[in-house]
Amino acid sequence: MAGHSKWKNIQRRKNAQDAKRGKVFMKLAKEIFVAAKQGGGDPETNPSLRLAIDKAKSSNMPNDNIDRAIKKATGDLDGVQYENVIYEGYGPGGAAIMVQLLTDNKNRAAADVRHAFSKNKGNMGENGCVSFLFNRKGLFILDRSENELDGEELMLQVIEAGAEEMETTEEAYEIYTDPQDFQDVKQHLEGNGLTFSSAEITMVPETYTPLVDNNGIDMVKLIDQLEDNDDVQEVYHNAEINDEVYEQM
Repeated sequence: MAGHSKWKNIQRRKNAQDAKRGKVFMKLAKEIFVAAKQGGGDPETNPSLRLAIDKAKSSNMPNDNIDRAIKKATGDLDGVQYENVIYEGYGPGGAAIMVQLLTDNKNRAAADVRHAFSKNKGNMGENGCVSFLFNRKGLFILDRSENELDGEELMLQVIEAGAEEMETTEEAYEIYTDPQDFQDVKQHLEGNGLTFSSAEITMVPETYTPLVDNNGIDMVKLIDQLEDNDDVQEVYHNAEINDEVYEQM
């Protein structure tokens, strides 16, 4: 994990989400719906639902939308059955990509994802072709401008909270933890007055693939097309895209 910052990728994703807020809310509502459907509508006894609600609130999703999704899931709503599917493949320049979907039509979802890969110089692969390159981790991003702590003081809090690792960049602190410890670490850090720019359980690459020029541009286009799909919840990748690529676009 060392040597690479997720901060700019997360900033860019949030900026893109701001531009299509309605679509983001729909995806978050679907995630809340599935979590409540599977584990019940009480976030105190359903960790998956609690995580989905926290994620929705961090994206400024209105409470009415959250409550509506939970009520739909715990009521008698016939004919809705979402399936969690993951597709894997390689993007331009050989970057590894995992695409997580919640869909009511696997055939449609597979065709859409395959089309996005082929259109943007990538290749959709078999299950397991790139997943071994990622580790499931809890990740907290703290904007340094919003948290007035020096690195040493924060490191002591991170150790006390039970997190695994902390990385420091010019703009942010990135804290990694075991997924099972995610909520405990979150509550501990929040109890110390820290605020997160992002707090999620994600897939963290073991290594990164630097992309420049056309490979970087095509990779950004592929990610955008995948994230624009209503069924796609998350796109994980190990591409390291420099600022010049975004400037060219």
